[in-house]
Amino acid sequence: MTGKSWLPVFRDEPAKALAGVVAVLYAVFHLWLSVSGLLATLQQAYLHLTFALVIIYLIKPAFPAGSRFARFRWAIDLPCIAGALALGLHMAINFLDIADRGAGDPTLTTTILGGVAVVLVIDATRRMMGWALPVIALVFLGYAFAGPYLPGALAHRGYDLERVVSVLYASTSGIAGTPLQTSASYVAIFVIFAAFLDVSGAGKFFIDWSYAGFGWLRGGPAKVAILSSLLMGTVSGSAVANVAATGTFTIPVMKKAGLKPAFAGAVEAAASSGGQIMPPVMGAAAFIMVEIMGTSYNSIMKAAIIPGFFYFLAVFCMVDFQVAKQGIRGIPRSDLPNPTKVFLSGWHLILPLLLLMYLLVVVSYTPILSAFWATVAVVAISWLRGNTRMGPDKLWEALRKGGNSMLEVAMACATAGIVVGILLLSGLAMRLSTLMVTWSGGQLMPLLIITMLISLILGMGLPTSAVYIVLATMVVPAMIQLGVTPMAAHMFAFYFGVLANVTPPVAIAAYTGAGIAGANPMVTGLIAFRLALAGFILPFMWVYNPALLLDGDPTRVAIAVVTATAGIVALAGAAQGYLFGNALWFERIALLAGSLMLIVPGWRTDLIGVVLIAAAIVSRFTIAGRNRVPAEAAVPVREAAG
Repeated sequence: MTGKSWLPVFRDEPAKALAGVVAVLYAVFHLWLSVSGLLATLQQAYLHLTFALVIIYLIKPAFPAGSRFARFRWAIDLPCIAGALALGLHMAINFLDIADRGAGDPTLTTTILGGVAVVLVIDATRRMMGWALPVIALVFLGYAFAGPYLPGALAHRGYDLERVVSVLYASTSGIAGTPLQTSASYVAIFVIFAAFLDVSGAGKFFIDWSYAGFGWLRGGPAKVAILSSLLMGTVSGSAVANVAATGTFTIPVMKKAGLKPAFAGAVEAAASSGGQIMPPVMGAAAFIMVEIMGTSYNSIMKAAIIPGFFYFLAVFCMVDFQVAKQGIRGIPRSDLPNPTKVFLSGWHLILPLLLLMYLLVVVSYTPILSAFWATVAVVAISWLRGNTRMGPDKLWEALRKGGNSMLEVAMACATAGIVVGILLLSGLAMRLSTLMVTWSGGQLMPLLIITMLISLILGMGLPTSAVYIVLATMVVPAMIQLGVTPMAAHMFAFYFGVLANVTPPVAIAAYTGAGIAGANPMVTGLIAFRLALAGFILPFMWVYNPALLLDGDPTRVAIAVVTATAGIVALAGAAQGYLFGNALWFERIALLAGSLMLIVPGWRTDLIGVVLIAAAIVSRFTIAGRNRVPAEAAVPVREAAG
């Protein structure tokens, strides 16, 4: 650097500059914590929350700039920052006394700070993410007090304010519950790792490599968007971040190749959403699943391998069939860079990912320690090439980006902790399982459909992690009660929380893609939903056949993979009206029926499904053959045209 200080704090507007410094300290705190492990659960959770609250109150003012109340901003925001610091410091210093007393014997200070914690968490979540999740939290807070006045299974004895705020603040069943604990441990270090990898240039390398290797295929730019989103998804774990990172490059190229803006934005949104279910770095909900299920992260990754692959296969087929119908060709090879040269220029950026997998799977390090050493490796390996070298500027940027990237997850988890805390306090969590089973008539398929709809509705306003937390508490126990394996039940809830990113009317990933593409958000959302539609069949398949989660012997897994592949391709063909050519209406019906028959395992249903799909394919080739113009008859036409 010449002529400029490498510390951005001296160049930014004061509040944002201070927020940048706090974000860097936030990331450094979690890097230290990942190797020291010196803090107790309540300490770690509330210090994690305090950092997030302080940054949010610095970057998200109480009143927008330019409004007539803007001059009063600090009259509100400074007390909020002071309250956030008081929460963290009080818990850091007095956590032993608070833990010993528990929620049943709180001091006056604990009760007051409990009320402050609830107010600040809801307000900061509103500022960061909008009203959807805070409104849900407020409804459940109201439920805690209104229990005696409610009918039937919803009724409970009711609780006073002191009891509610002390449970939510001073116990591990409220704000500092499993969601926030997970955010403060697993999620934080993986978010930092992803930020370091991105700043090193790995994201650009993945995109460039995808273009060089696959841009020549029909609809090449769209398929490059899918591949680059898959590669970015393995490290970002966020649908919106994935769209923003890769869509900036892929969407303009898709538009240039002839794809409509809405379709280009939808392709990127549908592909990027799958990043949350693609190992090794999945979304925050995957780490929360580790804690709720009491299993290892390796088990979650293992179960997600086939679903992740099949999701991208589904999107690939939908996009391929669409571009085939439109006649969109690929980019000429002469206009593409040499894939070998591109790979050699950035191959070293893949090494941290390989190291992460090695430490997780082979050495069996904890996910936290594995991510820490992978982050260190990013910095060391970046120095192998001058264009990726991480000096002071890039290190600062990576730390700042890592700290800021934790904010949304931290607040979603803290607010979800309020919901879960009230569910546990009132006993509603236990009663809901029985209610869900009753509403479904004790039948699995209706319960799965109810779960899917609840997940998609919640996902319209909540991040995937919050959707999963609510479903894991309210619905998953009912699924398990009806015989679904725990892994299949939790993955079902998690997966549909991901698909909510592309489900209108509030498809946040699609809206992000629409913004980059300059397209109508609702149209983009509807197209993205259609592109992801073939993936909607997958969760039902693994519920009925857990072999798709690698739960079973190799033969069962192989059969499940083959039938699932056929079902996904057939459903994509039915949805797009294309399979080896434009499909007629009865061929589409046969493809749809065949794909649905493959959901339930068993040789009879599989045989019927395969026969229906095969009949549609034979019909397509037969009709196409009859309509094909003979070569000798085509010559005069060409001559006449010439």
